[in-house]
Amino acid sequence: PLSKSPIDQRGTMTKLAPLTKEKAVKKRTKKFARHFSNRFIKIRNSSWRKIHGIDSRVRRRFKGTIPQPKIGFGSDKRTKHKLPNGFYKFVVNNVSELELLMMHNRTYAAEIAHAVSTRKRKDIVERAAQLNIKVLNANAKVNVEDQ
Repeated sequence: PLSKSPIDQRGTMTKLAPLTKEKAVKKRTKKFARHFSNRFIKIRNSSWRKIHGIDSRVRRRFKGTIPQPKIGFGSDKRTKHKLPNGFYKFVVNNVSELELLMMHNRTYAAEIAHAVSTRKRKDIVERAAQLNIKVLNANAKVNVEDQ
């Protein structure tokens, strides 16, 4: 009979699965367009900005104007910030920060911070394997010879 521990009878790690795999339902996946982004090329792909004009039709929410962000577009509390693989992201800078996830390895997955060197990355990935913690970017900054 197979045990419930992540390490099976042969001593190898089993694939780590999240505690709950709830599908996140997005109320809106399209980005909100900036007002006049269709009219001026310089703001064509810019992110949403709140309209402040005193006579603005968009700010006053007239019929037929572009939609604006509202609180109602927010994500479900249970699935907010959850990744598609079912884990929450936790940014790790060193091995000691990785140890915080020891008891939460079915809820949080580690992501090694951008500024961490290749040498420290190897240590973090090695320790994560021992603690059975999923590392999202384990192969980042790894040379071809090192693999």
